[in-house]
Formats: sequence, C-alpha cells, structure tokens
Amino acid sequence: QVQLVESGGGLVQAGDSLRLSCAASGRSFSNYVMAWFRQDPGKEREFVAQISGASTGIIAADSVKGRFTISRDNAKNTMYLQMNSLKPEDTAVYYCAAKESPRWKRFSTEEYDYWGQGTQVTVAS
Repeated sequence: QVQLVESGGGLVQAGDSLRLSCAASGRSFSNYVMAWFRQDPGKEREFVAQISGASTGIIAADSVKGRFTISRDNAKNTMYLQMNSLKPEDTAVYYCAAKESPRWKRFSTEEYDYWGQGTQVTVAS
C-alpha cells in the first residue's frame, strides 16, 4: 500500500515557475513507476509525465516538453514536477500516481494503482 500526498500548487502569473512535490509513504518507493497527471473540471484526466524507478526512463507529454521536468529522489520517497514558463492552459488540479511494475512503458490512467488527492495550479494571464 502506498499513500501519496501532493504539495506546491498555487496561483501564479503566466511565465512564472512552480515546483510540485509528491511524498510517498510505504516501502520500496524505487520499485514504483511514478507519474503526474492533471485535470480541468469537465475534462478527462490528462497525462503530463512519467518516470521510472531509477530515473532512467522519462516520458513527457508534448504540451509540456521543454517547460516541465519530472524527477524523483528515492532516498526521500519524493517525486517532483518543476514547471517553468507556465501558461494559463496549464491551469488544472495536478495528481501524482504510482504503479509497481518491473516493466517500462507509458501506462494509461487506468493502469495506475495509487493516486494522491491533487493540488491546484492556477495560472493567471
């Protein structure tokens, strides 16, 4: 069982930066593929980025490539999302997710086993 808690969201201006954190409880954090998703009200949950247990594999959505960076610190059981050059269309609730898997591929929303409660990011124009 893994519990995930996101933090770091807030209200910023377009062009600003934010860093989200996802703290995980439980053992064997490095065995989990981790990911960030986001969701606007009335829309489906959208993939943002995914990182392998040893940080050797990273996948990012085209909409955030070059602006967002996913990373993790297994010693701290924490994953991060550094968001630069934020745009109003980045406004959403951001969720972290975890999946215990020895395989590496892009996992769908439905394939993730554990989810955090979400943190709101609002980018004003």
